[in-house]
Amino acid sequence: MFYLIQLLNAVQYGLLLFLLSSGLTLIFGIMGVINLAHGSFYMIGAYLAYWLARLTGNFWLAIPLAIAIAFAIGLALETALIRRLYRRDHLYQVLLTFGLILVFEELRSIFFGDEVHGVATPAALDFSIPLTDTLSYPVYRLFVTAVCVAVAALLYWVIYRTRLGMMIRAGNSNREMAASLGINVPLLFTGVFAAGMALAALAGAVAAPISSVFPGMGNQILIVCFVVVVIGGIGSIHGALLASLAIGFADTLGKVIAAEYSAIAVYLVMALILLWRPQGIGNQA
Repeated sequence: MFYLIQLLNAVQYGLLLFLLSSGLTLIFGIMGVINLAHGSFYMIGAYLAYWLARLTGNFWLAIPLAIAIAFAIGLALETALIRRLYRRDHLYQVLLTFGLILVFEELRSIFFGDEVHGVATPAALDFSIPLTDTLSYPVYRLFVTAVCVAVAALLYWVIYRTRLGMMIRAGNSNREMAASLGINVPLLFTGVFAAGMALAALAGAVAAPISSVFPGMGNQILIVCFVVVVIGGIGSIHGALLASLAIGFADTLGKVIAAEYSAIAVYLVMALILLWRPQGIGNQA
């Protein structure tokens, strides 16, 4: 039963990684933008959930408000800064987005301080399901898993079953051809960037009651997100899902089996997958 709990934790962590990495892989794959500030929006979502939950007294209201604010920030950033770098070398993108990390961290320190904050689990989900006499599993973790599955299904439907998804895939394959077919590529890029930021903020908001809210939390998860994007295949949503689950299992089970080597497990999985499919799980050779 102990290992069942760890398997559930692995799935929950992997799906949470998918929320983050799906937006990152779309931005990287379609727009060609290396966005180091992506993890900052995970932090922004968590801090907004903490602040808005205290302000409104309602965690369920805080989540959509946090997503809306992150989406608006994403729109502003893409319009004012990111779109100026599409035709430039990736070094400019790295420098700009690294600068944004510093800006967001300083703003976080000014508005929220440098203390660790806790977000209370919503009362309706603040209980556990008993599995044995001594072991139980928190219902809120199951809720997070359900949210991630729902978002994954929605993303799959949008990307592969709608006209918008067709335009996104066309922009991913050949942006010049997409523009010649009448697709408004700048508007598409703006929407994709803002949506990616909103997904990262959603991940941070729903994870806040589990992991707490603390300085630098976005930087810690950013590297793992890039690992997911690389082994899943640039621009591939289903690849990101498979890669996220693989990393979730490697990290969680690695900590259970050999905690001192758990940090190596993630990168070992990455190396093995890239040896097998250098282009990533979700992309064709």
